[in-house]
Amino acid sequence: MTPKKKTYKGHSPKRRKTIVVKNRTKSNRTFQRGQKRPTTMAKGRRGAKLKVMIMGGAEEVGRNMTLIEYGDDIIMIDCGLQFPEEDQPGIDYIIPNMNYLKGKEKNVKGIIITHGHLDHIGGIPHIAPSLKNPPIYGTKLTLGIIDKRQEDFAGKGSLDTREINPDAELELGAFRVEFFRVNHNIPDCVGIIVHTPEGTLVHTGDFKFDYTPVMDKVAEFDKIARLGTEGVLALFSDSTNADQAGHQESEKTIGETLENIIKDAEGRVIVGTFASLLTRVQQIVWDAEKYGRKITVEGYSMKTNVALCRELGYLKAKPNTFVSSAEASKLPDNKVIIMCTGAQGEGNAALMRIAGKEHKYFRIQPGDTVVFSSSVIPGNERTVQRLKDTLVKEGANVIHYKMMDVHAGGHAKEEDLKLLYTLIKPKYIIPIMGNQFMMHAAAKVAEGLGWDKDHVFITKNGQVMEFSGGEGRMTKDKVDTDYVMVDGLGVGDVSNVVLRDRQVMADDGMFVVIVTVSAQTGELIGSPDIISRGFIYMKGSKNLIEDTRKKVREVAKDKNPQDAANPMYLKNKLRDEIGKFLFKKTERRPMILPVVIEV
Repeated sequence: MTPKKKTYKGHSPKRRKTIVVKNRTKSNRTFQRGQKRPTTMAKGRRGAKLKVMIMGGAEEVGRNMTLIEYGDDIIMIDCGLQFPEEDQPGIDYIIPNMNYLKGKEKNVKGIIITHGHLDHIGGIPHIAPSLKNPPIYGTKLTLGIIDKRQEDFAGKGSLDTREINPDAELELGAFRVEFFRVNHNIPDCVGIIVHTPEGTLVHTGDFKFDYTPVMDKVAEFDKIARLGTEGVLALFSDSTNADQAGHQESEKTIGETLENIIKDAEGRVIVGTFASLLTRVQQIVWDAEKYGRKITVEGYSMKTNVALCRELGYLKAKPNTFVSSAEASKLPDNKVIIMCTGAQGEGNAALMRIAGKEHKYFRIQPGDTVVFSSSVIPGNERTVQRLKDTLVKEGANVIHYKMMDVHAGGHAKEEDLKLLYTLIKPKYIIPIMGNQFMMHAAAKVAEGLGWDKDHVFITKNGQVMEFSGGEGRMTKDKVDTDYVMVDGLGVGDVSNVVLRDRQVMADDGMFVVIVTVSAQTGELIGSPDIISRGFIYMKGSKNLIEDTRKKVREVAKDKNPQDAANPMYLKNKLRDEIGKFLFKKTERRPMILPVVIEV
């Protein structure tokens, strides 16, 4: 299914609205109606091709970044992080790999951000400085969250953040960029329209269609439908919930359920949700004010987001609605709502500390109503279940999304995608922002509506897509998108080898063998020392320890004359032979760390 040939009617200067690009670090730049501006659509450059690469978010949920390149001009959409999996111990988060842009930093005309969630902004503190701080464009709330987070990275310097109006246009090299409002579970989200010399690209960002949104406006269906009449070369679309039938629920429906819970609750109400789910916070505020309760917010990230939203005017509350934890602890139970993070069972989050009796002011008690106002992120099922069990044992009434409508996702389901595809009518559909299963589900939706399989691209991270002469193709070229792991203060210094070592230690522990040898002869001096961590309990394994010491002595004696004084040879031999010996005895493979001391 392909639309009619793309035209540009409707983009004459008379129909363009005033363009305001607000620069937070420099003077404002304003284009007035009818004012002469740079040429909006550069002519195709000889030999230049339009390239698009998904740098993250095409094989996982998170690390979202799309790179668009034409000649010497590059723009990026989003710059997110990915949270680590269970088999990535010690890793804080993962960010996109920017090796492809080494030497091309000056070509990056800007980073455009669709919304303020960490999987779309979390990589900025690390990546923007490495690209010599290109302009970062976003809506008011999005930039507020970015700037606030940058305070935690003082050593990285300030960012060049520039506020956009969704009715504005940007001129970024060969690209002209427009925006359209969409709904998500955070306000101020936009989709991106990129007019290029080869055709128009549309990037939805995370979205759903909510006809009764909270703290937000309804998606701009008029702009979306206009795209379908003008012609779109390629649509890059959210696929996170593509495998779910129906339409995504409205925040208004969730608000009605939460209101009934708060109205009927006899004791305290504790609501656990995502720190960034600000629409949910607003509805709780309205309910608290309606039924005479006070709200205390627990969790650093949620406190920060709530304070920022109140400061920017997004979150509406009466002056005395929010109280401190100390004040809330002194109020009658039926006058208190505790909003907190930790609905995913995170160890240090507020809800877990309350459940574990580690919070300074609050403990779970009979009569509490605990609402899990979020879905369970894949991989967190076990920890969430343990948390629920703990809460129930302490006498709480636990309510979660499988029991009643206390959470609505922020991503389009199957019927929402059908509406989007039908309105935009792109020539090519490229599902992104999901793992391969989700992207294939989105592809099936498109094919069910009549799109040919060869016009629905299932891409992978780093795969180069080219568009020229109105045609697109998936090339065999691939740029580097290997994980860049952030671990404490280190960025990218944890390799796959280091991660594998951590996995081994986490699974089977470590076994240290310390031997002292003569520097001249290589002969063993004294008895080997052995240390075990996470492998065996040494006091209960005396026989195994003695057998291992005996094996170490045999290995130390069994050497070729030419290797007698070579400590590296002895280290490698101990690692191999003791590893085999311990596996034969225990059928486990701890990490063997031989230490050879020469005297």
